[in-house]
Amino acid sequence: MCGIIGGCSQRDVAPLLLAGLQHLEYRGYDSAGMAILNEGNLQRCRALGKVAKLGELLEQNPLQGAVGIAHTRWATHGEPSERNAHPHVSGTDIAVVHNGIIENHEILKMQLSQLGYEFNSETDTETVAHLLHRALGQGHSFLQAVQTVVGQLEGAFALVFLYKKMPDTLIAVRKGSPLVVGCGIGENFIASDTLALLPITQQFIHLEEGDVAEITRHETRLFDSELNPITRPICRAKADHASVTRGEYRHFMLKEIFEQPKSVLATVGDRVKDNRLNLDAFSPELLATLEKIKRIQIVACGTSYHAGLVARAWFEVEARVATQVDVASEWRYHDVLVEPDTLFIVISQSGETADALAALRLAKVRGYAVTLSICNVAESAIVRETDMHLLTFAGPEIGVASTKAFTTQLVALFLLMVLMGRQRFLSELQEEALITSLQHLPEQIDFILDRSAEIEALAKLLVHSQHALFLGRNIHYPIALEGALKLKELTYIHAEAYPAGELKHGPLALIDNNMPVIALVPQDNLVDKIKSNLQEVKARGGNLLILTHQANKESLERDGVVFVMPDTSPIVSPILYTIPLQLLAYYVAVLKGTDVDQPRNLAKSVTVE
Repeated sequence: MCGIIGGCSQRDVAPLLLAGLQHLEYRGYDSAGMAILNEGNLQRCRALGKVAKLGELLEQNPLQGAVGIAHTRWATHGEPSERNAHPHVSGTDIAVVHNGIIENHEILKMQLSQLGYEFNSETDTETVAHLLHRALGQGHSFLQAVQTVVGQLEGAFALVFLYKKMPDTLIAVRKGSPLVVGCGIGENFIASDTLALLPITQQFIHLEEGDVAEITRHETRLFDSELNPITRPICRAKADHASVTRGEYRHFMLKEIFEQPKSVLATVGDRVKDNRLNLDAFSPELLATLEKIKRIQIVACGTSYHAGLVARAWFEVEARVATQVDVASEWRYHDVLVEPDTLFIVISQSGETADALAALRLAKVRGYAVTLSICNVAESAIVRETDMHLLTFAGPEIGVASTKAFTTQLVALFLLMVLMGRQRFLSELQEEALITSLQHLPEQIDFILDRSAEIEALAKLLVHSQHALFLGRNIHYPIALEGALKLKELTYIHAEAYPAGELKHGPLALIDNNMPVIALVPQDNLVDKIKSNLQEVKARGGNLLILTHQANKESLERDGVVFVMPDTSPIVSPILYTIPLQLLAYYVAVLKGTDVDQPRNLAKSVTVE
């Protein structure tokens, strides 16, 4: 959500900043802008729409200079427009870019208006620019003035300031929204995401909560919130530039769907050996902690929440551990009863999700026995702030709609379930059966991907629909939820998911020949019951698209269109059933001509509440 990049260099930074913004497009945005210092003059260019539009304007009126900042905005305060686009300025001296929300901006704006400041936008960010102007006017140094401004702000944010009287310097602040310093040769950069800087450098410093960075061409100095000097380690990025390009694929999302066999295999990694868990791959602290756990609380948002719902069934059925799953944005405001020996699990693809991060911090206050994160980004705030973590290895995920991050979250949660079950009552044979079913997943996913043309043909059945209903039972109901979410994210078709047994309690009223129904029918102990549910749909003229195993094909072809799934163990089938639903949403979106990788109004990393 929003993107920041800034740089101090010996060369013109405008092309570097523009390229960085292009790498940040996946985060979701509605406008883009750039400010450059050139021979003491502050120049600015902003555009409504895509980064390409900003690029066109810069071709017509180039900005030259070695120090600058740039931004992609996702509207919170004020409509998407050029005047609301970042950077925002105060006079001709100061420019600022901002991710996050200033919660007390209205009070600050009123105070500044009384002092004679004029506002040219509807944003909370312009308030920050004027506050810095005021602080500098009171005799503070650039660094001290930034500290004074931050002390007046409430909310979660990342800020980068440009000041023409300090023409070789940028100052950045992290408070609740991620920032990284990119360390180059004779140049240094700041960004909200390492992906923005991969073509320039692979050496990064991840700012911690409250950190202030003073960046020049020659060095980066770090301070805490009291401006005491601090140090942070320099890390090498594991991703490379090739991982953030589409390659032969039309869209990032399609590439990421097809990368899932590899990402599942990578997440299993050395955690499995000889068809059993390899305990040497888990920390002794994690092993010792899990033995004492009696309950689990899972908190997550969006797709990660669906992963948590699947995991609840695994933990309760296979590991016999009572598990509660909540949406992070709601859990934060519950008066929660914390039982002794409860493990708090937070799931996040980016590790920077605002509601999930806030829930984690609250969990520490509420006194959970231990906190554990399931995450794809090792350097993220959530990973750093949990007591323990179990990383996924999906690699960079650029498409806004999560695919490989979701399936690898499920794999990590599955491994955790087996680990807890092993510590309790699972026999060696049961453990081997679970692990073997997991190890077969990559080849089974490949089997589905090899038949993607079949899914592409099925997409034609939904392309003209305005609504769709997804049905699943038991552990596959969360996968129905995920399928509905993918369809609505990518295609803007209104989609809902229901437990199939709930049809007669309301949703059946929606069924007619204009309502496609996508049903998940695995070969499990509920197969006959869901077949009966589908008869209810068929009897009312509903159009059925059914995902099922070969054993059910003949009996279900009379009711609708059938896509045959590879045979697999029921326990891992939720992971497998995810794949055709991802492909279905993708191909419907392509047929409808929507923006697959950057759906309207959505952002990849939701860093505001």
